[in-house]
Amino acid sequence: MSKKKASSEKPVSRKDMTRWQWTWKEMKRNKVAYLMVGPFVILFFIFTVLPVLLSMVLSLTDFNMLQFPHFKGLSNYTRLFLEDEVFLIACKNTLIFASITGPVSYFMALIVAWFINELPPKIRAVVTLIFYAPSISGAVYMIWQTLFSSDSYGWINATLLNLGITDTPILFFQNESWVMPLCIVVALWTSLGTAFLAFIAGLQGVDTSQFEAGAVDGVKNRWQELWYITLPNMKPQLMFGAVLSITQSFGFGAVVTALCGFPSVNYAAHTIMHCLDDYGGQRYEIGYASAIAVVLFAIMITSNTLIKKMLSKVGQ
Repeated sequence: MSKKKASSEKPVSRKDMTRWQWTWKEMKRNKVAYLMVGPFVILFFIFTVLPVLLSMVLSLTDFNMLQFPHFKGLSNYTRLFLEDEVFLIACKNTLIFASITGPVSYFMALIVAWFINELPPKIRAVVTLIFYAPSISGAVYMIWQTLFSSDSYGWINATLLNLGITDTPILFFQNESWVMPLCIVVALWTSLGTAFLAFIAGLQGVDTSQFEAGAVDGVKNRWQELWYITLPNMKPQLMFGAVLSITQSFGFGAVVTALCGFPSVNYAAHTIMHCLDDYGGQRYEIGYASAIAVVLFAIMITSNTLIKKMLSKVGQ
């Protein structure tokens, strides 16, 4: 009787269950997967999600890390955009830097990765190391400081003096006309980092049979192969590289600090990150610094959303 009763029972379908019942059933069925991903989720929440939420809350307060936060409402944001002239200068410099280094470094990494992918495997490994080395080398800033040193011992100044082009050494990193261009060049030189390696991995993961099928369907040259076959297969890597490029371009500050000191002359290369470090790390105005962090976070989220919509049209 029990066997007949068991065989007569029908499995419960998705339509017969509520949303939460179905979710709980799926979680129990995939409990091993949840256990595996659990440690990452916990760490991500503690060190990423929670700090972002706390910053949003603290941005509405007056907090100096010693006394209990005092609620101020939107006064920190009012002060940022209506009273803080240095922050407005930092916003302008950040947008200039990001609009140049972000797209240029992104496309430069993609083009160089595409070029390297065409090389033989042994040569490819050596060339990849050559292009990737500046992004991990600690001697980058020392090299550029030596090149553009403000005295006659700097290679650029020594060359200009020997050729008679100038009579006195140029103070490159103390001249506001030179600070931003030089910092942009150094940032581009060190931009071939993790995104560059992701692009190479994506290019090598494209199935070669798709190129043969594309030739049959009318793909005639390498540029059409790149647009209609290669890039659509690389959308995850392209999105990953875009996020990294945006993060680096809006979060730059170490380049200026290493080359020009803090702050740069007449705030010529002062950025939002410098404002954040100034108020959060030196003045300990945590509420005001949190407001700056929230503004920067909103700018980066908006940029990521726009880039995602643009990448969705690749290959269409």
